[in-house]
Amino acid sequence: MDFQEKLKSIKKRIEGNMPPSYLKIMHKATHDLEQSGIQEKVLKVGQKAPSFELVDQNGKIVSSEEILSKGMLVLTFYRGVWCPYCNADLANLKKYVPEIEETGATILGISPELPQFLQKIIRMQRLNFDILHDAKNVLAAQFGLKFYYPQDLKELYRDKFNINLELQQGNDEWALPMPARFIIDQEGIIRYAESKPDYRNRPNPDELMEVLKSIKIEKINS
Repeated sequence: MDFQEKLKSIKKRIEGNMPPSYLKIMHKATHDLEQSGIQEKVLKVGQKAPSFELVDQNGKIVSSEEILSKGMLVLTFYRGVWCPYCNADLANLKKYVPEIEETGATILGISPELPQFLQKIIRMQRLNFDILHDAKNVLAAQFGLKFYYPQDLKELYRDKFNINLELQQGNDEWALPMPARFIIDQEGIIRYAESKPDYRNRPNPDELMEVLKSIKIEKINS
């Protein structure tokens, strides 16, 4: 089963037997986010990426400036261990890590979840890259990705799905990043950007890989 078929299978399994009232709340929230104009605020190719220092799943401080002094940086924004679409995306992305590293790039996940939950997903999916804790989605907001749950979706997740973002994130904001990926070159400029208001839609990393390889060739020929 390829990645897109996997996503379709997850959607069918999750939404197939879900009460219509639940689906109405979820689909309306996604539609409203799509219509909110949030995509226009997401940082674009050619813009300067914000620098950061965040802790990884083991509490180690990771500096973007230090990483960029050695090579390119790939960021993938991740909602949480409770999100099956995110988990499938990370599991698929890990297959590309050797190719990513061959281009001289480092890949990092970014998530508002506390480090203990980041450790959990890394163990579950046997990930071969680190995930950083973005407290209160501060970095996600700088990239234009942060949004807040509407009240009815918050109550649905908490009361019906038993998903408590306050516990997972250590705050009561009930905010998330849109799923997104970026390539940042050594000058700190964004060279690739993609984001999806609909969390169920995740692209294959093929285009991302093409951009990474083209940047590597540019560097060799410069």
